[in-house]
Amino acid sequence: MIRVYRSGCRTCEAHAGDPAAWVLPPDAVWIDLADPTPQEDRAVEAALGLSVPTREEMAELEASSRLYRERGATYVTADILHHSDEDMPGLDPVTFVLTEGPLVTIRYVDPKPFAMLLDKLDRDPGLCRGGADVFLNLMEQIIDRASDVLSGNAANVEAVSSQVFSGRKTVGFEKLITRLGRAQIANARIEQSLAGLARIFAFVALDDRIEQEPDTREHLTSLTRDAQSLISHNHSVAASIDFQLSAALGLINIEQSSIIKIFSVAAVAFLPPTLIASIYGMNFDHMPELPQIWGYPAALVAMVISALLPLAWFRKKGWL
Repeated sequence: MIRVYRSGCRTCEAHAGDPAAWVLPPDAVWIDLADPTPQEDRAVEAALGLSVPTREEMAELEASSRLYRERGATYVTADILHHSDEDMPGLDPVTFVLTEGPLVTIRYVDPKPFAMLLDKLDRDPGLCRGGADVFLNLMEQIIDRASDVLSGNAANVEAVSSQVFSGRKTVGFEKLITRLGRAQIANARIEQSLAGLARIFAFVALDDRIEQEPDTREHLTSLTRDAQSLISHNHSVAASIDFQLSAALGLINIEQSSIIKIFSVAAVAFLPPTLIASIYGMNFDHMPELPQIWGYPAALVAMVISALLPLAWFRKKGWL
């Protein structure tokens, strides 16, 4: 789908027929290629005289494939969070092309910042003056959304922390460790997204369309500070996740050690009664106690006393 936003952010879409018949409006400020077909890619390439990267090219991780300039246009590809309301948000590449005319975005997912930007432009169409302005405002929405996702992840980790150290004997560590694992995956994806944005901001700072405009340059500087601040916050959340995970595993080991200690103490406590029972279970003809009427009760009392004495000794030593 080709969506074109003109000056003032009025929207027109490519017709459902042949994309080759599509004509770029002269006042276009933003071309949004959402899950484009090869025919739509070629139509935009013909209209702008620029190449449009394919989905496979966007997925490459080399810096030279993600940040470069070609025919006067600046190409940057960032990993953007999507489905960010879930425990583990998705992460997919989105390419931004800064040209002498409109901004071009190529995406195969539907990140929430795009809808957030459209709502913002509806309220303030003056933000839609040119491609560079649209780019910076879109980046601002991406940063804001990443901040929201990071805050939600930090709150989730804090909730797990309160359960790990609740002091209850039945905490359910398996579920908590699963939640911590999912939080760690989300944290890593947030880190990847923010780190990519920071590299993009450093790269586009040298673009003439931004460098020569004081307002856009100041806006980009503010976005760079926000990204660095969120990266630092994300590191603290990662450290908290590592600590919670180590603490949970440590408490599991303590809990297991307590269980093993109980079995060990029980085994030691029952050794003397077992010895007595074994003695009187032997098949000798001459055992003086066997014919006596008090023999059986005496054996039972001896077994009980021999079991209680070790337990009393363990309690006195503080082993129980």
